[in-house]
Amino acid sequence: MNIKSPSQAFLPSKSYSVQTWQAGQSSLIHKNDVLAEEIPVALVYNGVSHVVMLATPQDLEEFALGFSLTEGILRDKSELYGVDVVEQAQGIELHCEIASAQFSSLKERRRNLLGRTGCGLCGAESIGQAMREPEVRTLVPALKALPHAAIQHAFENIQDGQVLQQATGATHACAWADANGNVLLVREDVGRHNALDKLIGALAQKPPHASGFVLTTSRASYEMVQKVTSVGVSLLAAISAPTGLAVRFAEENGVTLVGFVRDNRHVIYAHPERMNES
Repeated sequence: MNIKSPSQAFLPSKSYSVQTWQAGQSSLIHKNDVLAEEIPVALVYNGVSHVVMLATPQDLEEFALGFSLTEGILRDKSELYGVDVVEQAQGIELHCEIASAQFSSLKERRRNLLGRTGCGLCGAESIGQAMREPEVRTLVPALKALPHAAIQHAFENIQDGQVLQQATGATHACAWADANGNVLLVREDVGRHNALDKLIGALAQKPPHASGFVLTTSRASYEMVQKVTSVGVSLLAAISAPTGLAVRFAEENGVTLVGFVRDNRHVIYAHPERMNES
């Protein structure tokens, strides 16, 4: 797959001059603060613009691949022939060259979507389109059982891979952990959906040899569960809460859904039979 990376014009974080007020201080404190960037990122398929997202400008080729898979635009990574990163004055266009059959299918169901950093289903033209059943593509080996300790181990170690979050305090992360809870891969973005798509794109480029699960630093929304289901991930753990719709979807699709992951505690909302004490 041909990939062209963006230049230094668009960075995932930048330093800004700020003034800080603090009680008890006689004057404002002047310093530099590092902020995460979010820019418009347009996904363009075979010359036709499909969607514009607000995203952090890093891991863009993985984002393009992961989004294309979880949205059902592609069935396999081999159907994405190349990604050209085209910089514009106010954002980036990702020009994706895809197989003609997939492009024909895309044209039949084109949607005018708006960025999903705050809302998972913005711009869907019908309820049926928004609540679609995913066409499952198995990117990862099946997970038969997982010890509770593995989730806790991943929770304890995910921060080590959150470089952008440590610098800015403003990004979500999604991690791939093995069945022992070892964090093997982390992707970050201002949007939780984008972070998950980047992670899925990375997994599609280099599929893991062993089973594992996804841990997210966000809440577990319906679309987050839908995305992991679409690529065969059978356990999603979230540091925050799930929604009721996410729980029902997980139950219907055989996904173990875990929320409120904290030190020495988590809550299992769907398919607890996959969890064990060993």
